[in-house]
Amino acid sequence: MPKHVDYYVSLNSPWAYLGSKRFEAIAGKHKAEVTIWPVDFGSVFAVSGGLPLPKRAPQRQAYRMMELKRWRQHLGVPLNLEPKFFPANEVPAARCVIALREQGRMADAITLAHAVMHALWAEEKDTGDVATLKAIIAGCGLDADQVMKAGDAPEMAVKREAYTRHAISQGVFGAPSFVIDGEIFWGQDRLDFVDRKLAG
Repeated sequence: MPKHVDYYVSLNSPWAYLGSKRFEAIAGKHKAEVTIWPVDFGSVFAVSGGLPLPKRAPQRQAYRMMELKRWRQHLGVPLNLEPKFFPANEVPAARCVIALREQGRMADAITLAHAVMHALWAEEKDTGDVATLKAIIAGCGLDADQVMKAGDAPEMAVKREAYTRHAISQGVFGAPSFVIDGEIFWGQDRLDFVDRKLAG
């Protein structure tokens, strides 16, 4: 029986972006089933002791930048350390990802989420801009108008709030998080442990 991974993401997270392709490869290798949860981590931080980036101590902000440089070099992944449009308004894209997920199109939902992250962190695109988002959706081979319309439905906002409450109930506190059999793996630097867990 294939393992199942609950995959909690912020579409603004550089760490989720850095781990995105590696996670896809690991999940594919083990034929794991993946459920993506685009979550409002601002709400998660509020109840879990996290702070949004501008409110973090200077030492923590400096170390974050150092780590981004290290991982960019280590992985050979294109990454703008201070992208022009960060933080983007991730709500429209998240709602589109949720709409695809709710339609049972999980692979498309994950593809779109990762394309949005790549556009923000590697291509200097404003992923919160409607025209830009439509182009990203189309670039994934999806019907942009259809996906945008589905994402605009009021129930997608309700779903995002529900997803966020679910993440909190599961003990999730940061992005990306991977939950397998109730065990949380936080951060793209824990993907080796995700690989081992799926192999077990």
